[in-house]
Amino acid sequence: MPDRIVYSTDPAWKPPCPACGGSPCVCAPAGAKPKQAEPVRVSFRRGHKGSGMTIIEKLRLHPAGKEELLKKFKKRLGVGGTVKMGALELQGDHLDQVEIELKSLGYKVKKPG
Repeated sequence: MPDRIVYSTDPAWKPPCPACGGSPCVCAPAGAKPKQAEPVRVSFRRGHKGSGMTIIEKLRLHPAGKEELLKKFKKRLGVGGTVKMGALELQGDHLDQVEIELKSLGYKVKKPG
């Protein structure tokens, strides 16, 4: 089991990163694109009332970077959205627009089917 600091008198001590658990953080910065071993999955799922969500999964990016990318998608598409359990969710069917945008950012994209 790794050491877990409970109390420290060191004024320069910073808590570990919630995403990677490292201190200092070893995650990629919010604006940097990390190496993506497998493609990003973009899918569409219907809700219980007939509305649907475009889901972007397996996106290896710092949580702050995901929020920033989500904000960009929401503004460009004019829809609402959220980040749930590491996946980006956008209201409505926007598979093609999301695929084009992710490819322009350098990601490999895989759609269902």
